Amino acid sequence: MTKPTMNASGAGSQRTNQPLHHQAYDESLWWGLFSAGGVCFAVLLPSAILFFAVLLPLGWLPANALSHERASALLFSVPGFLFVGAAVCLPLFHAAHRLRHGMFDLILGRDTTNKKLMYGAAALLSLLALGLVVAGMLR
Repeated sequence: MTKPTMNASGAGSQRTNQPLHHQAYDESLWWGLFSAGGVCFAVLLPSAILFFAVLLPLGWLPANALSHERASALLFSVPGFLFVGAAVCLPLFHAAHRLRHGMFDLILGRDTTNKKLMYGAAALLSLLALGLVVAGMLR
């Protein structure tokens, strides 16, 4: 049993009996989001965890550094929108890409269906996260 290639159509050609390969024009977009998500996941999230889970509870930062009013003002602003985009949305696409390629390696489902499911779920969750920030900005 041979493993199909990532973007093979599955139909054999007339002359060579080899699968037809189609150019995947969107693949560079997904790899770019995967890469950006990995960088944000590796850089931003450890910094946020250090700030919120270590420095703040230990009292190494001023007590009012993250009061409710200040945290709300920061989150529901343009920098907060960008932070949520970088710390939540990009890692979602990173995870979606990993899951898609893992499913391909395990030969689970069709790649086109898996692509739509994984990236669609990442896009919906990203829209939800960013929509909540925008809703907070508008109130």
